[in-house]
Amino acid sequence: MATTQSITTTYAGEAAAGYISAALLSSKTIANGGVDVRPNVKFKQVLNIIALNDIVKDGTCDFTSTSTLTKTEQVLEPKKLQVNLELCKENFRDDWDAIQMGYSAFDVLPKSLQDHLITYVASKAAAANEVSIWSGADGTDGEFDGFETKLAVDAALPAAQEVTGTTVTASNVVVELGKIVDACPSAVYRHPDTRIYVSINIYKAYVRAQAALGFTDRFNNQDLGEVMFDGIPLFVADGMTDNTAIMTYKDNLVFGTGLMADHNKVQVLDMADLDGSENVRIVMRFTAGVQYANVTDIVTYGITNAAN
Repeated sequence: MATTQSITTTYAGEAAAGYISAALLSSKTIANGGVDVRPNVKFKQVLNIIALNDIVKDGTCDFTSTSTLTKTEQVLEPKKLQVNLELCKENFRDDWDAIQMGYSAFDVLPKSLQDHLITYVASKAAAANEVSIWSGADGTDGEFDGFETKLAVDAALPAAQEVTGTTVTASNVVVELGKIVDACPSAVYRHPDTRIYVSINIYKAYVRAQAALGFTDRFNNQDLGEVMFDGIPLFVADGMTDNTAIMTYKDNLVFGTGLMADHNKVQVLDMADLDGSENVRIVMRFTAGVQYANVTDIVTYGITNAAN
């Protein structure tokens, strides 16, 4: 009889970093550099915002303070999240590398399948993370408050920068994007990292509108690179609600996670030695959350602000 074997591959603590990275940092918004990423946020991180009023005054012989410094803050607090998945080795006996599982009745999940399952679970976690970044709601199990949710209840968002949305199509997308740019403060418009973050349907409408104008060579595949509107790059936010957009600069949007903290965990656990079953459990634990620094530097489109 073959020697009884069990899964010994376990990833925990800092050794989990690679898999947690796959789950979190492979979200398209993060992977494409759409937000400022703050790793190693153990519990909370304060985003300090400093503002000065007019600092240049007429010259005199005396020292007179020429400005007032105002300091405000936003708190970034990632939420604890987890993935728990239980699989039966029996389901993989015939259709995945059966020989690797051994001939014993005490089957071993093949390492290639272990890696595949962890990668697959991580990709699903990444997709869920992408949705949470933009439209997530903390009250929903497995989500944290996204930018849309936070902006919808922030009374400090200037009313003039809240653009009423509509169903965006190829026939009206240019007009609707123009409303966003028109509402943008000049300093934000001229910021080198300003983007218009748009939902997928708005992006599709813009591509179609450009194609109708004859720009087929520029829009003949999905790898479009940097697409501009009125001199501002469009950034596709996959997790954003349809007919929604946000205009601001990259560093104003922050994603935080305790990526390298000790409580992050990815484990593959063979339950055979624990309860005699043929089940294998995959466990992931991580933290994630978003925050913006300066709400007065944001223009929203299609987000109804209940606080104003």
